[in-house]
Amino acid sequence: MATVENLPSPETERPIGFGRLKRKEDERFIRGQGTYLDDIELPGMVHGAILRSPYAHAKIVSIDTSEALAHPNVAAVVTAKDLETLGLAWMPTISYDTQAVLAGDKVRFQGQEVAFVIATDPYSAQDALRLIDVDYEPLPAVVNARKALDPDAPLIRDDKTGQTDNVASPTWEAGDEAATDRAFAEADTVVSREMIYPRCHPAPLETCGIIADFNPETGQLDIYNGNQAPHAHRTVYAHVAGLAEHMIRIRCNDIGGGFGNKVPVYPGYVCAIAGSIVAGVPVKWVENRTENLTSTGFARDYIMRGEICSKDGKITGLRVDAIADHGAFDSTAQPTRFPAGFFHICCGSYDLAAAHVKVKAVYTNKAPGGVAYRCSFRITEGVYMVERMVDALAMEMGTDPIDLRMRSFIAPEQFPYETTTGWTYDSGEYAKTMKVAMEIAGYEDLRREQAEKRARGELMGIGVSFFTEGVGAGPRKHMDILGLSMNDGADLRVHPSGKAVVSISAQTQGQGHETTFAQIVAEELGIPPEDVEVRHGDTDKSPYGLGTYGSRSMPVSGGAVAVVSRKVRDKARLIAATMLEARPEDLAWEKGRWYVKGDPEQGAMIEEIAERAYSGEAMPAGMEGGLDGQVIYDPPNLTYPYGAYIAVVDIDPETAQVTVRRFIAVDDCGVRINPMVVDGQIHGGLAEGVGIALMELISFDEEGNCLNSSFMDYLIPTALECPDFELGETVTPCPHHPLGAKGVGESPNVGSPPAIVNAVIDALHETHGVDHIDMPCNPARVWAAMQGRPEPPQ
Repeated sequence: MATVENLPSPETERPIGFGRLKRKEDERFIRGQGTYLDDIELPGMVHGAILRSPYAHAKIVSIDTSEALAHPNVAAVVTAKDLETLGLAWMPTISYDTQAVLAGDKVRFQGQEVAFVIATDPYSAQDALRLIDVDYEPLPAVVNARKALDPDAPLIRDDKTGQTDNVASPTWEAGDEAATDRAFAEADTVVSREMIYPRCHPAPLETCGIIADFNPETGQLDIYNGNQAPHAHRTVYAHVAGLAEHMIRIRCNDIGGGFGNKVPVYPGYVCAIAGSIVAGVPVKWVENRTENLTSTGFARDYIMRGEICSKDGKITGLRVDAIADHGAFDSTAQPTRFPAGFFHICCGSYDLAAAHVKVKAVYTNKAPGGVAYRCSFRITEGVYMVERMVDALAMEMGTDPIDLRMRSFIAPEQFPYETTTGWTYDSGEYAKTMKVAMEIAGYEDLRREQAEKRARGELMGIGVSFFTEGVGAGPRKHMDILGLSMNDGADLRVHPSGKAVVSISAQTQGQGHETTFAQIVAEELGIPPEDVEVRHGDTDKSPYGLGTYGSRSMPVSGGAVAVVSRKVRDKARLIAATMLEARPEDLAWEKGRWYVKGDPEQGAMIEEIAERAYSGEAMPAGMEGGLDGQVIYDPPNLTYPYGAYIAVVDIDPETAQVTVRRFIAVDDCGVRINPMVVDGQIHGGLAEGVGIALMELISFDEEGNCLNSSFMDYLIPTALECPDFELGETVTPCPHHPLGAKGVGESPNVGSPPAIVNAVIDALHETHGVDHIDMPCNPARVWAAMQGRPEPPQ
């Protein structure tokens, strides 16, 4: 039986694994031997396609499916009326809202699901969509979150009893408003800015899809689906479809990128499941790129007004009022008690006297979502806000932005540090990390170079950001999703030959779990990592957990693997004591071996202990045979990685093209299990940050038409837009994590956009008077700012 473990390790037991080990999984990937959803074909499988609304807001007067049903290859056409008979017309969201599986009364965003066609092949399914006749009555649409709050704005969620406006949830607050007011009253400098973190999209290489295979004879539902939280999905499907949870099996196989886009349960999944239950054959549905960009979980869309103040050269207060655009349904993914996610970490890395944060969620006629794309439950938005505000304050004070940060950082001796908005940061040496970044960048030389270029009429900017991130959700006393605690499990079995299998709750989408988690077992037990198999992504073969997002793999599942490995090692000690005819307390451990203290020649290797555990030889009294263990790890707190980033940009004065010439990233993610994997995560996140800062945007016209529905008009960065990233590190171990690790997957996407935007403004402020530009800083928007006509993206 699993036991709940909440065990901080001794400071002496913080292994770093085997260092820069090549990823085990890459052998199959580089040979084209990965198994993705679209590689799977099942006997008798049929294919689904979704008819989507061309309108952002319209009543559905009628739906005529007769011509589609007459198509020789069409097996069924499913509408909302059909789902109503199954009780599946609406489904719950992660944020305790409801979402239409197929629109029946009206459509609420362009691209919303209206009908589901099942055909013998995907081409016939697509052809049949054109044969469905839907009579729409267009309604006024609202895509601007500010305008959605107007008294005369069209009501989007008239399906909800008592809903009279477009407010998605009550205003959520954090911090002390009265203390913040006092800090501002006593300040000698106050600055305010309005800014938008615009809608962007994770755009994973592999889009979303599912194969649902229901066996009517056994009642077993097998699902093949590349999602980031297979156990949570299984629980949701059990509730939605009314099936026994133990009769649902989800297998994820390899996933072609997730970035938060594959956390939600989408209507297409439910339609495929319903179709398979009714038809009794496997149903496969895979969306195309336009469907992915226009209907699945987006990122950001935060409108923020910030005020920041200082006294005697030090930052003292922050006030933030934000509007969160959730689209037509509130399907954001975050812990239940945090409706605005972790946005209130926007007090940043600074020792503030007070801060106060307000967030209001709003419905608009746009696709639902919000928490995706390495956003770490809205920390990305919070860090962007505070780091832009710090630069604005430094500009107003006429001081160097790094100097202001240095004077305002939380000092090492203040940790653990309780922020003014309720977080308990565990550890940090912020000034040290900032100095490492400055040294790598040659900061003083850069400022001299900038002055020389300005004298020649060239536009060069230097931007800085410093972030603290809270990851590893989370402690069950504080955090759950849909009532499910955010703990992760780990099962470990060492076979008689000394080879091992560890099963984990986390679900990889390219992070390198099969290597990194094997290294943890290897370090703890002395078994070579190539002899450790890591199992994941199969709900029948892995322990329950809430999946991979919010940089929780290493902080939570990694902690579970470390704890279960030590549990097995402790059992091995008792067995070794029997083998060596010694007391357990008289044994000492060296990697892979227990030996007798004072007589190191007398010892037993882990392989020998494993063989003994399965043999017919005597075991310690009362101990069962075998060498295995099982734990559920409940982290005592989040972990708090942090970093210092410096961006150097050049702007063409004639075209307004921004080029990121250098980017320095110094991350402190605690102990690094595999530095090569960490560097890869940072490189990927920085590239995404370049894209968000300079080119990525999901925008709409006034009628709600999405203007960025393909890679022709939704631009993503390539190697040509990215510099050779210059990485550094400091190591401040997390004091409560079993390995001292903190997580790093989302950090580069948290810190890079504000650094780049700050650099753009630094290049243009003195010469063109620019004090703010909303992302993306593409040539058209930068040119408008240079002409004194900056406009927000909405």
